[in-house]
Amino acid sequence: MTHTGEIFEHIPTGRDAEDFTALCASGGVRFERIVSTGQASPPGFWYDQDEDEFVMLLAGAARLRFADEEGVRELRPGSWAHIAARRRHRVEYTQSEPPTIWLAVFFPAGLDQTAKPTTD
Repeated sequence: MTHTGEIFEHIPTGRDAEDFTALCASGGVRFERIVSTGQASPPGFWYDQDEDEFVMLLAGAARLRFADEEGVRELRPGSWAHIAARRRHRVEYTQSEPPTIWLAVFFPAGLDQTAKPTTD
C-alpha cells in the first residue's frame, strides 16, 4: 500500500504544546512531523534517547544545544542534524510565527553507517 500526504497541510496554530504527527513507521524506523510555536525545552531538561534521530527543519527557525558543546546550533529551513542515541540535547528556541516545522526520523541506535559530513 502507498500512502501520500502534504507535509504543510493542517498546520495547527495557537497551541500551547508542540504538535506531533506520525507520518509512517516500519521496521523500527518512524517519521514524524513536529510543529513548534515558540516551545523550548524546560530549564535543566535534556533529551537522552535510546534511538538515533535525524531531524530537518522545513520552516521557521530553531536553536539546538548539545550537552557536550559550548554554544548553540542555529537551524533554518534546510538545516539538519543527526543526533546519535544517548547524546544529550535540548531545544533552546523555536520560532512561533510562522510556525517551526520539523521532519524527524527515529531509528535504532547504530543503524546509520553513512559518512558523516561536517557542518557548523
